[in-house]
Amino acid sequence: MKRKAAVVFFCIAAATAQGQPETESAYSEVFYPSANLRIQAYLYKPDGDGPFPVVIYNHGSRDGRERASVPFQYVGKMLTRAGYAVLVPERRGYGKSDGSTWREEVGNDQYRLTIRLQAETDDVLAAVEYLRTVRFADTSRMGIMGWSFGGIVTMLAASRSTAFLAAVDQAGGALSWDGNPHLRSVLVAAAEKAATPTLFMVAKNDRTTSSITTLAEIFRKRGVPHRMVIYEPFTPAPGTRVAAPGHAVFSAQGTSVWENDVVQFLSLHLSAAPDKRGGAAAPAEQR
Repeated sequence: MKRKAAVVFFCIAAATAQGQPETESAYSEVFYPSANLRIQAYLYKPDGDGPFPVVIYNHGSRDGRERASVPFQYVGKMLTRAGYAVLVPERRGYGKSDGSTWREEVGNDQYRLTIRLQAETDDVLAAVEYLRTVRFADTSRMGIMGWSFGGIVTMLAASRSTAFLAAVDQAGGALSWDGNPHLRSVLVAAAEKAATPTLFMVAKNDRTTSSITTLAEIFRKRGVPHRMVIYEPFTPAPGTRVAAPGHAVFSAQGTSVWENDVVQFLSLHLSAAPDKRGGAAAPAEQR
């Protein structure tokens, strides 16, 4: 029998504080198939002909604004400036992507939530196939990155595919870790399987740091290259709708805190030739 309980909010509503525009950066709107769904995505290209290493960015939830198109231009600008092509898919049920939102599909059923997360991971892995058709994307040097809900999907994708040379988990599951044992089990299982070098990131005043520290410890015991960074408490701008103050550090408001860590980690692993998959292990932990 499936267990039911209140599902905890995953992520703040938008990439920036409410009412604040994102930093402008040029992108192309594209659509790609995932089984019987049509997924909207935003494709960013650095200057030049390429081919460029590529990063898939997975967004979190934005309650009440699901059907708004949010291209996360601050992420696109940050990564294209560092020389990466970037694809930002809209999750199913978000923007112009087909499907219902996770709340509409799952309700308060914690177990069904894990099934939904795996289905959203299918959409991300379909994005890998789409990127193989993009002439300027070097899919032999591909990373994956996500915040909150997107961090969860990032870890699931890394555990299910060998396509990624690097992963960045920004507070994945931090808002729901304590309230959903099914989700904890799925994330632990993913960490026990994944071999992708991963950067784990969280702020001290997020709802919990355990979703990050637990997975990083599993990587340490398994000898998988990784780095963990726990940032000092973060104070979001007044009026920001957020379930925990520290969760907002990974919005556009906090990029100065974590941009260098992300760019350095991706450079370490995506600049290497494909046959040097593991690369040199970065320091395992930084507080």
